[in-house]
Amino acid sequence: MADMKQFTTLKVRLYPTPEQAELLEKTFGCCRYLWNQMLADVQEFYAATDLQYIPTPAHYKKEAPFLKEVDSQPLCTVHQNLRRAFLDFFRNPAAFRYPQFKTKKARRDSFTTYCRQYRSGPTVLMTKEGVRLPKLGLIRAKVHRSPLHWWSPRSATVTKTRSGKYFCSVTFGYAVQEPPAPLPTPETTLGLNDSLSHFYVDSNGHRPDPPRWLERSGEKLARMQRRLSRMERGSKNYEEQLQKLRLLHEHIANQRRDFIHKESRRIANAWDAVCLRDTDLTERARKLRGGNVLDAGFGLFRDCLRYKLERQGKAYIVLDPYTPTAKTCHACGAVHEALPPRARRWTCPHCGADLSREINGARNIRDMGLAEFLKQKTEAA
Repeated sequence: MADMKQFTTLKVRLYPTPEQAELLEKTFGCCRYLWNQMLADVQEFYAATDLQYIPTPAHYKKEAPFLKEVDSQPLCTVHQNLRRAFLDFFRNPAAFRYPQFKTKKARRDSFTTYCRQYRSGPTVLMTKEGVRLPKLGLIRAKVHRSPLHWWSPRSATVTKTRSGKYFCSVTFGYAVQEPPAPLPTPETTLGLNDSLSHFYVDSNGHRPDPPRWLERSGEKLARMQRRLSRMERGSKNYEEQLQKLRLLHEHIANQRRDFIHKESRRIANAWDAVCLRDTDLTERARKLRGGNVLDAGFGLFRDCLRYKLERQGKAYIVLDPYTPTAKTCHACGAVHEALPPRARRWTCPHCGADLSREINGARNIRDMGLAEFLKQKTEAA
C-alpha cells in the first residue's frame, strides 16, 4: 500500500521569561511593521508603474535596523504571506479581499517561523519542558502530547491572545500508509442536517444539543457585558472587567471547540461515510439574523469531521445546497413544493406519511448523497 504525507499540529501554551516575552513582542511588532511597509510600497509602485512588485525584507533592514534584532524567518514569512494574499485576491476577488494594513488593535498577534535542519539539529524542537525557537531559546510550555520520534518539525506559529496568553502551534510532517477505503452502504452511512434549535439532526433521529455548561457560560457573558456597559471607559474597574470578559470569551470558545472535536471524533469512528449539505452559513446568517447561525460553530464542525474521516480513508460526501431535501418525502420520493418554510412537521399529500422536517431532510441527505457518491465511483471505475 502506498505511503502518503500527513501533517499534525500540536498546540501548547507558552510561559516565557520576561526577556523572552520582550523579544516575542518585538517580533510581533517587526512583522506588523514590515507588512505595512511592504503593502504601502506595493501600492506606491503600482500607482507609478502599473506593475506589481513586492520588495524583500532585506530591503528594509538598512532603514529600520531594529529588524535585525529578531529572527529573519518570521520576516521572510511576512513576505510570503503578502505575496500569497495578492495571488489569492487576483485569482478570485469575490472570495478574497484586497490585503489590508494591520493595526495594534488586532484580535491577536502572531508570527510563523519555519524549521531548518542543520548538523546540530532542527531550529524548531519540541521537548517535554517546552519549545525551542530561533533566537528565543527554550520557552517553557505545558506539553500535553509529545510528538512521536519519526515526526519531523516543519514550522511553528506563535500567537498572543487578547487576554495576554502565549501559544505555540508546531506542525509536524510524517509518512503514513494510505488507509483502505471502505465502500459505504445505507446502514453504515450517516446523514447530517444542521439545525438552529439543535446543533444538528442525523438520519437516525439523534439530536445532540450543545452542553448545558456552554449555555450557562453564555448567560454569564451577558451579565458581565451589562456590568461593563455601566462602567466608565478607561477606568481601572473598566479595564479589570474587560480582562475578565476576554478570559470568558476564550473559555466559551474552548468549550465550543471541545464539544465539536469530541462529537466529530465520535461520528468519524462510528460511521464509514457521512453526508452533509454544502450550506452557505454566512448567507444563512444574513437571512436569519436572530438565529445565531455562526455562533454554533457548525462550519468548524464540518471541517473537523472532514479531515478526521479522510485520515481514516472514509467518505465525506457533500450534497448540493439547492437539493430539495426538506420538501422531498423520504417514504415515497414525492416533492411537496407548497411546504411552508416554518413547518416543523408535515404530512405528505401523496402517501400520507407523517414526517419531521429535520429528520426527513437528514434521511434524504443520506440517501441522495450516497447515491451520488456511488454513481461517481461507478463512472470512475
